[in-house]
Amino acid sequence: MTWLSIALAGIGVGDVVRSTSWRPGRVVGHVAAPVVILALALLAGMHGWADLVALVLAAAAGAGWAELSRRTQMTGRTALAPLAVFAGIVVGLVAVSGAASPAGGVLATWLGWADLPGSDPLPVGRVLLLTGLVLFNIATANVIVRLVLLTIGALRPSDVTDAHAAAAAAASLAGRAAPPTGGQPADRLKGGRLLGPMERLVILGLGVAGEFGAAGLVIAAKGLLRFPEIQAAARSAGGGATGPNGSYPGGPAGIDDVTEYFLVGSFVSWLIALGSLALTV
Repeated sequence: MTWLSIALAGIGVGDVVRSTSWRPGRVVGHVAAPVVILALALLAGMHGWADLVALVLAAAAGAGWAELSRRTQMTGRTALAPLAVFAGIVVGLVAVSGAASPAGGVLATWLGWADLPGSDPLPVGRVLLLTGLVLFNIATANVIVRLVLLTIGALRPSDVTDAHAAAAAAASLAGRAAPPTGGQPADRLKGGRLLGPMERLVILGLGVAGEFGAAGLVIAAKGLLRFPEIQAAARSAGGGATGPNGSYPGGPAGIDDVTEYFLVGSFVSWLIALGSLALTV
């Protein structure tokens, strides 16, 4: 699992950088993934030819994931392509993980020296796996959720929402009534991009600690906390009667769109968290 751990950490860092509002973030995010993958491989003493080939291929596939996922989020087209690339990275690295060199190197030396909580010293492979899963769940998992929502039409691509915003701004400057855009379903359920990673990390942390019941309570609590917002969205949409322009693709997000966005997005996010937890067992 060492190769997969390093690849997830690199891709996760790249997606974290790309998710910021920093203007050069897109370019830096593309570069960050292979740099982090290479740096972690050197620190963990992964110097064999098999390590080099596997991680170079993982870095190249990670760059493909970054570009394909960016384009899909902008245009809404070919959402399955980046998902297939990411699935190929995970399945491919797991399938050939037995050829990986034992993790050690400078990282093992530092872990033996550092007074960290847990077993003494902490296994290098375990540290890399948890680091990769945490970084993956912070940003990359958000991208996967958005790609799934785009695939089923529960989310508008960025180009569409940007065009609607530009049309509204132009209408306002011209003194005309702005067209009803309604934005994304996420506009009616605030904080999803922040709550999703927090929720997944809490589930992962509780699961690693053996508190599976508490992790289940987190899942149940989300539905209870979001229920008032969904009710408010239903009332503002007239109980779901949004009219001919009240749902995708041309009009504002209606209650059906909001409900689909919440349910599908939540279940995909939970599955990612549970899948991450399964890798730690």
